[in-house]
Amino acid sequence: MTRLRILPATVILAVAVATIAAVVAALVSLPLIRSNAEAVATAELARLADLTATALRVDREGRYALPPRVAGVLQAEEVTAYVVGPDAQDLPEGVTADDVAAVTTGSGVQAQADTSAGRVLVVGRPFEPGIGVILVQPSSVAGGTATEVIARLLLALVIGLAIAVAIALVAGAWLTTPLRRAADAALRLGRGERGIHVRPEGPAEVADMADALNRLASALAVSEGRQREFLLSVSHELRTPITSVRGYAEALADGLVDGAEVARTGAVMAAETQRLDRLVSDLLDLARLRADDFVIECVDVDLGEMLADAAQVWTDRCLRADIALTAELPAEPVIVRADPLRLRQVIDNLAENALRVVPAGGVIVMSARADGEWGVVEVRDSGPGLAPEDRDVAFEPGILHERYRGLRPVGTGLGLALVGRLASGMAGWARASSAPEGGAAFSVGMPLATLPPRAASA
Repeated sequence: MTRLRILPATVILAVAVATIAAVVAALVSLPLIRSNAEAVATAELARLADLTATALRVDREGRYALPPRVAGVLQAEEVTAYVVGPDAQDLPEGVTADDVAAVTTGSGVQAQADTSAGRVLVVGRPFEPGIGVILVQPSSVAGGTATEVIARLLLALVIGLAIAVAIALVAGAWLTTPLRRAADAALRLGRGERGIHVRPEGPAEVADMADALNRLASALAVSEGRQREFLLSVSHELRTPITSVRGYAEALADGLVDGAEVARTGAVMAAETQRLDRLVSDLLDLARLRADDFVIECVDVDLGEMLADAAQVWTDRCLRADIALTAELPAEPVIVRADPLRLRQVIDNLAENALRVVPAGGVIVMSARADGEWGVVEVRDSGPGLAPEDRDVAFEPGILHERYRGLRPVGTGLGLALVGRLASGMAGWARASSAPEGGAAFSVGMPLATLPPRAASA
């Protein structure tokens, strides 16, 4: 259906525009041509009347006569000349008594009249006192030139219309062929096909659309590739604790674990289930972040106090891994507008990410500060850091996992992805950079709260 509609619609529109233009030109031009032809014919007849009045003579027999040359001109133009006096009778059709009175009293006449033979032009000039000359010419003779001009105009309009139709057909094919190909490519992309390339052709705007479709196809291929890698990594991360829990559970069921090892086995199973629960929770949060039912309630939060609470928890975990954790707290309260639960989740995810990559003997620094209109919490480490090209994509799911898998300890990428999405959901931002400690620095900014005056708060 699409292929049958695009080309005819384009051609029909072009032909319709050309036809309307031709019709309007004809409607405007025809009356102008006719009126101009009549004016020219009347002026020419008036010139002949002046010539006739000047050349008219009285012969020896008392009759009025014209030189043969003048008479020939009048005959060629189908002009009839009448010499009239004040008492002229049997006036020719189209000539009135008023016309006779005008020319016999020394005035000129220039008029048009309808007769039984058709419309005529009437022009009169005085010849001598009491005598005048009246010329009568059929309007059809005078309009012959107008008819010829009109015929030529109509022929030109028809030729122009034919050329417009031909141009419309060529331009329609030139325009709609790449459009049809682009539409087909878009439909194939919608059906799930990838690796599609549309050749840019046609007008610049249509070629730009083809380029955009090609970029979209490439972006979809990259995005879906990243999604596949992300799902593979997530499935691996989920399978690891599940396999561990199942192995210990089977050992317990088979009686392979004696009484002294039951407690340790239970602790390992509990740790693995906690890890599994965290992964599932991160996946659900990441999926729900763009949903309407994911509620973020921002209130005034003291960023320094929250970081201090988090530092106490993470200090113990870092000590067990032989890692030094330092908390840089602000001297003055830094009050931000944020969701306390989600802000703590951001800090914990950044700390978890740092703890994973920092080797024993390394350093993790957690800091909070005010920076312009933002309250900034930052986690720095002495780990391997990030390449400059990785900092812009650090908060995209699975990208860092794909690049550094097998080179360093990596997770699924869910933690940093959650940090970026949660920061955006709280009207903030998340950035990655290099740390003075030698590793990576991850910063999250939250808008500062407007504090009420002290008297009001009291």
